[in-house]
This record gives sequence, C-alpha cells and structure tokens, in this order.
Amino acid sequence: MRLDILGLGLATLMIGGCSHGSSSSAASTAGAAQPVASAMLDTPTGAVAGGYLGFDRNDYPGDETMSGLHKTFAFTGYWLTNPPGENANSWQGKRGVLKQQGWGFLVLANGRLDAEILKAQKHGTSPSELARKDAAIAVAAARSEGFPAHTILFLDQEEGGLLLEEQAAYLLAWTEAVAASDYLAGVYASGQPVPNGPGQTITTVQDIRSRVKAKHLHEIAIFDAQDTCPPAPGCTVQAKPLSTSGEPNLTAWQYSQSPRRPELTRSCAKTYAADGNCYAPGFPDTFLDMDLGSSPDPSHGR
Repeated sequence: MRLDILGLGLATLMIGGCSHGSSSSAASTAGAAQPVASAMLDTPTGAVAGGYLGFDRNDYPGDETMSGLHKTFAFTGYWLTNPPGENANSWQGKRGVLKQQGWGFLVLANGRLDAEILKAQKHGTSPSELARKDAAIAVAAARSEGFPAHTILFLDQEEGGLLLEEQAAYLLAWTEAVAASDYLAGVYASGQPVPNGPGQTITTVQDIRSRVKAKHLHEIAIFDAQDTCPPAPGCTVQAKPLSTSGEPNLTAWQYSQSPRRPELTRSCAKTYAADGNCYAPGFPDTFLDMDLGSSPDPSHGR
C-alpha cells in the first residue's frame, strides 16, 4: 500500500502502506547491517501489551518463511486482489497453508486512486458503480479463498487527507456493497492528521467515520495507517498498546512501514535498517510493514 494526501488544497504527500516488491540483495545487506530488534514472545504467539503483532506486505514471502515468521507474528495481511502497483497476486491460494500454520488474517482488497475513479466517471461509470463492481470482485475472491461468512474485508484507501467527493462516493459504495453480502466491511486509511481549517486537523479515518455517521451507513472496521513517531514506536516488535495510536476503536494499526517516511520517523530512525526498510526479526531478507491488532485474527478469517 502507498497513501497520498489529497484534498484541502494540499500538495500530494506519500503517507505509506504495504511493503512493495520482492526483497533484493541490496535490501538484504542493509537489513542484515541494522536488523530490527526482536523479542521472545510468550504464548499466544504475537501477544503484547495492548494487542497482537502482525504484518502486511505485497509479496507472499513463501511457505517456509511464513512458518518462521509465525514465531513472532500472530496475523498476516492477506490480499484478495492484486496489491497496489502489482500485476499479480502471489497470496492467492495460500489461505489453507497459512491457516494450518496457525495464522490469523487481515484480509485486504485494493481500492482505486482518485485518477482512476475520475477516468471511469469520464467514460460513463460513476464512482458508486465502479465501487460495486470492485466489491463484487473482492467478495467473490473471499469466497473462492474459503474465508467464512462475517470475515472483515478491508478496502485499501491509498490516498489520505480529507476525501474528495468522488473518493467518498466510491469508498462508501464499496463498504455498503460488502456489508450487503455475507462479509463485513473495513477500510485501511490514514490516521495522519492534516490541516482542516484554522487551528484544526482531521484524519482520513475521522472523515470516513463522520460520513458513515451522517449517512447512517453500516459500521466500518478501521485499519489505521499511522507510522509517525510518536505515537508509533518505529520498526520494533516492542509495540505500544493499540489505544496509543491516536484513533479510538481500531481493529488494527499499521505502525511501521517499508520504506520508512523520513519526515515522520526521525525520532525512531534507528529502529529501521540502513536502507530505510523494516525487516522481520531473524529474516534480514524480508522487509514488511508491522501491525498491531485487537485480535490475533483481526478479520475473523479463520
């Protein structure tokens, strides 16, 4: 995932998201030079003060690596569709082996950038129509992968700040379409405050919640992207409680991203590898985004 700030007349700003691409030899060397601090965790796997450790990344790391990662992490992000910027989905068909390994799930579906929504609209497809088509694809993929009824499917909202009207129309039509199925709706969105008038700020999460409340729509589970240090602790498995993220009532918090955003992570820069990525404890070739969940299975996908 990779989030941009839009709206409010602000210049586009990258806010972060799921780790992109495969590990390279350069990344591996950097990760080995400055690995993330690891910790021996008591059972249940991934349990820490105030939540459960998890991770997400665009590329599937491999069955053997996933087995090893489960010694530290309770849950994993799981893509139903091609991740952002990717032409294929390497997670497809892996739910069975991951469930057997004991993983919990944070189930993800790629959303649309504002430019894509506007392009479709220009060609006669409204934001709501586009959203319903995309939601149907995500629901079909969840069923094909064997996720049970009431699993939460999280829409990846890549662009942050105050939502533009077409973005809001797309996002809310997607969540309503999923809520009308036998699955539950969630959204991955920015918890990074941005200016919203004199002396005021707003986050994308707050904007979404206010729109849902105003329209009396189905409740949306929130996966908050907020890697600013503080409140984020940086690339470490010594996570802070979920309640310290800055947003209340979260299902999950993405508190560390690969690569890090230098302007927001200066105070915790030393927790990241020299190349700016966050590497899994004991796996210097595997960079990822670190998450904290309210449950070892945040999407209830087991």
